[in-house]
Amino acid sequence: MKRTAAQLQEDLLAIWRAGVDAVDSERLLRENVELVGNFLRLADIELDLAEIDRIYVVGAGKAGAGMAAGLEAALGADLMQAKQVRGLLSVPEDCVRRLSRIELRGGRPAGVNAPTEAGVQIASEILDGVGRLNERDLCIALISGGGSALLPAPIAGVTLADKQAITKYLSGAGADIVHLNTVRKQLSRIKGNGLAVACRAGYLVSMIISDVLGDPLDVIASGPTVPDSSSAADALQILRDFGAAGLPQFAAIVSVLQQKQKSAPQPTCDVYNFVIGNNAVAVDAAGIEAERRGYSHAMTSARQSEGQAEAVGRHLAEMTLRMRDSKGPDCLITGGEPVVQLADEAERGMGGRNQQLTLAAYKRLCELSPTDPMQGMAILSGGTDGEDGPTDAAGAWIDAAGSTQAQELQLSAEDYLRRNDAYHFFQPLDRLLKTGPTHTNVCDLRVAVVDRIETASRK
Repeated sequence: MKRTAAQLQEDLLAIWRAGVDAVDSERLLRENVELVGNFLRLADIELDLAEIDRIYVVGAGKAGAGMAAGLEAALGADLMQAKQVRGLLSVPEDCVRRLSRIELRGGRPAGVNAPTEAGVQIASEILDGVGRLNERDLCIALISGGGSALLPAPIAGVTLADKQAITKYLSGAGADIVHLNTVRKQLSRIKGNGLAVACRAGYLVSMIISDVLGDPLDVIASGPTVPDSSSAADALQILRDFGAAGLPQFAAIVSVLQQKQKSAPQPTCDVYNFVIGNNAVAVDAAGIEAERRGYSHAMTSARQSEGQAEAVGRHLAEMTLRMRDSKGPDCLITGGEPVVQLADEAERGMGGRNQQLTLAAYKRLCELSPTDPMQGMAILSGGTDGEDGPTDAAGAWIDAAGSTQAQELQLSAEDYLRRNDAYHFFQPLDRLLKTGPTHTNVCDLRVAVVDRIETASRK
């Protein structure tokens, strides 16, 4: 099948979009919440509605608005009235909308994945709310990626400013989501099972959309309803490993962590945690769309941290080139989440890990095929949440036409890559992937497609 450059571009974007659509948060909730006679099915359990007086909904995350809307749709107006459904979720400000029963409140500005005083207030209200429930109540927690920053509840002796400084430092030093969440939940009243401990309902059921590779429940949104597998000692070691000893906040945080109890309190309610969406679901759905479009695809979803975005991008480039020039699959779909080592703030530009990864892939292809680096190929990397770093893009993509423009504009991939300024490399090429909030979050999704018809002429 001969594929033109325009067809590769169309297929690239459509395959990626199909993956994101499959983990649409409203859709996932409607699929996992169902009235079955006098019972309410929540994922894999059924609860007798006759034993439930009230339903209280809490949570946080980038997918929170869609999850709440999907839950309301699944429950229906009659049941919500009968069970006095109420709730409060912390979501990014650009995701706030009015729902009939559940309040969505902005816990942070759009594109700024850092805790705020508004988030502290929401977290405090959520803890108070679940503490007022009783054994005949059901609490449903809607948890998704980004929940850590959206539900800050610093423990005594630590300020929000302390937590912000530590998070910013660790992110800039190359710490991954596991490192960040280990530290954050040790400094929080709500993370690391804190929400479950505070809850006085008879049942607490968490519906979780995972943004962490391998779906470790205690790491997703820092595990507000999951026993903490890490310790204060683990958090201290991470701070030391990433050289945080020189920070002004270090002494106070060390003091607090050293005083923490070794045995954490246990919840009094019955707690259930269900992952209803993850990166593998998105990768599989993208593969189905690729097949529908006539591709023979190869797929993989990472189960652990991938390392630096530049290395992942280089590897993606090499695999795409090999795919174009060899027999076998002609579409590669991968999922994961790399990290970026930030350049010095004085010269740092603008971008995110997906833009950095795509630019690194392009740079590698320029090294391997200097005269026509993107011939018969197109590559895309995008965050499924619609956000990529502090930008309005979900990621970026590059193809032959974009490569030609870059060469005409004399854009140096190496220079933009070094300065973490991938946004301004792709912007004049119109190759930024802009989706707006997708109301889901299952890490990153990457797609590469090739046209292999003229292989013989390339030898």
